[in-house]
Amino acid sequence: MTDATGTVELRPLQVEANGINVIAESERKGRPRDLFWPWFAANISVLGLSYGSFEFGFGISFWQAIIVGVVGIVLSFLACGFIALAGKRGSAPTMVLSRAAFGVNGNKLPTVISWLLTVGWETVLVILATLATATVFHRLGVGGGTGTKVIALIIVVALTIFGGVMGFDLIMRMQTWITIVTGVFTVVFIALVADKIHWHAVSAIKGGTAQDLIGALVFMMTGFGLGWVNCAADYSRYLPRRSSGSGVVGWTTFASSIAPIFLLVFGLLLAGSSSSLNSAISADPIGALTTLLPTWFLVPFAIVAVLGLIGGSVLDIYSSGLALLTLGLRIPRYRAALIDGTVMTLGTIYVVFAAHNFVGQFEGFLITLGVPIAAWCGVMLADIALRRRDYADAELFTPTGRYGDIRWIPVLAVIVSTGIGWGLVTNSSASWLTWQGYLLSPFHLGGKTGAWAYANLGVLIALAIGFLVTGLFSRSAVRAEEAVPVPATAGAQA
Repeated sequence: MTDATGTVELRPLQVEANGINVIAESERKGRPRDLFWPWFAANISVLGLSYGSFEFGFGISFWQAIIVGVVGIVLSFLACGFIALAGKRGSAPTMVLSRAAFGVNGNKLPTVISWLLTVGWETVLVILATLATATVFHRLGVGGGTGTKVIALIIVVALTIFGGVMGFDLIMRMQTWITIVTGVFTVVFIALVADKIHWHAVSAIKGGTAQDLIGALVFMMTGFGLGWVNCAADYSRYLPRRSSGSGVVGWTTFASSIAPIFLLVFGLLLAGSSSSLNSAISADPIGALTTLLPTWFLVPFAIVAVLGLIGGSVLDIYSSGLALLTLGLRIPRYRAALIDGTVMTLGTIYVVFAAHNFVGQFEGFLITLGVPIAAWCGVMLADIALRRRDYADAELFTPTGRYGDIRWIPVLAVIVSTGIGWGLVTNSSASWLTWQGYLLSPFHLGGKTGAWAYANLGVLIALAIGFLVTGLFSRSAVRAEEAVPVPATAGAQA
């Protein structure tokens, strides 16, 4: 479908037929600036306010938290911007393009990691939406117990799965409206609670050590951009290949970063002004913010909170479905989204109705999967930097093509750097992760209780190893691939 100018139109009420195939030239549409809507909507969630409390948990001051927060957000989303560039070049999902770096079958390892991360994130966002809704209704005096949580879960899950099943066009339309609605209500929220800020309390918070700063920086990177790198090309793949590369990088980075930075600064001011709020956020990161609001704004707050979280969960379920297909599951894309939605629902039920200490488990999840995804990100960034030409479309789907079956250097780089990285991270709040940190003593970093225990160096080291190993040892392989002429094809099949 095209408009009068010949530009392909969105078809939001039609189930997307594309899976992991290369998008045909006739279906490529839009401009780099159109990436603003999905990325802004996915990151305007009021959860961003709670990161102020999370950062203070590392024992750092307000100004230290501002610096490491902004740096962590921008740098991690800049990585998303560069990976989105691959989507424009190859017109395929992120984890399909990753086959060029790892080989068609070697790529199964990072694709499994990607699937776990996206399903984990969509589950986290649905959990938060459910808890926030229950808290709001409790404040209103009309529920808040198990029944309310069940109803909230059903609504949030239904909206998330619906968006994931319908696909790209509906998601782009949803994200536009989510951006507008959540943007307006977030500004109103900030205006209503601005008088809760007490600068004397915020400015009195003492600063932390270098190790504390590194720990907060890594947490911000894993909580923001590193949580999205594995699906960054899933939306830029629909852009025409003539689109500006700098525009793709710039709009992705800007749209993803601007709201989290604004929300983080305000969240730091709120959390630093109230020790009780700071503590409450650990149990219910979004619901705790309702204690600051007048009763009349609780329902609008619930709407903005839920919509913001759905904006992120919809992108995740869409990308997790693509990851399943990339692993070789031969079913339509919408069925893959339904499978992921089922896993997401079961995980949400467990956390909402059985588990406790959400923040501890959340931090453990982020850091544990943050290590291997950082290693993959390093490999992918180096591989993209080495390439000078578009991908050979059809050969992304066959192990006998130029990208090969298994490229062992990148695969081993991820495995080894993950092993090293897990040895340099810890999380005492999640009992299932006590095995981590096994290299802190051998490396003379003070062991699991020393100063470096919560710096989470493993994420940064895994990222660096992946990038350096690929950049140094894959250059000749990439040059050889690009020396082979690309056959003229109409596109590739999944």
